[in-house]
Amino acid sequence: MMRRLARWHIWLGWLIGVPLIGWTLTGLVMVARPIEQVRGEHLRIEAAPQPLSLPGEAFGSVEGPIREMRATMQAGRAVAVLTMMDGSVRRRDMATGEPIAPLDAAAARSVAARGIVDGERVESVRFFGADAPPFDFRRPLPVWQVALADGTHVYVGRDSGEIEAVRTRWWRVFDFMWGLHIMDLQEREDTSHPILILFAAIALIGTVMGSALLFRRRKARVRT
Repeated sequence: MMRRLARWHIWLGWLIGVPLIGWTLTGLVMVARPIEQVRGEHLRIEAAPQPLSLPGEAFGSVEGPIREMRATMQAGRAVAVLTMMDGSVRRRDMATGEPIAPLDAAAARSVAARGIVDGERVESVRFFGADAPPFDFRRPLPVWQVALADGTHVYVGRDSGEIEAVRTRWWRVFDFMWGLHIMDLQEREDTSHPILILFAAIALIGTVMGSALLFRRRKARVRT
């Protein structure tokens, strides 16, 4: 039985040797540089942010300079989503220019019910501030976490009035596995660090050596 398993192991080695070398080689290449350098972000010349200049009193009195404005439809009305220079978000009714109040828990439930399949099956609604976001959201935004019966977390922006993220149970499993894959269980963002590069190189060397040994074992069998 052990000889049969050894024979099967050799044949499996021949089948998976090439893809294993390819996976480990491409993995090593992909982690060799930070993703920011791969995307060319280090080549961008950062321009100083400038406040948006609006004609007249387009939206009445807005406290602070506006960095960006986006128009969208929310619950059947046109809404201007204003991103301020400090990163905070505010909304204005585009027809009247009147400010729209931040979402409360009931409004967050309504947004989830309209935008998510089975979104009306709510287990709980909880608010998280920008300084303490939940781990499966990890963005510095004030959000309502609408927890659904199937384990899905729908994150609705308190100030934007929009669904910012959807985290299913499988997403959380995937996120954990991703953290293991890149050896970063805390932030799960760093895809290029010394430990990961070292183990990727060791894995490549071990895979190449194992594939090379297949030829030696094959020659030994031919001689016998």
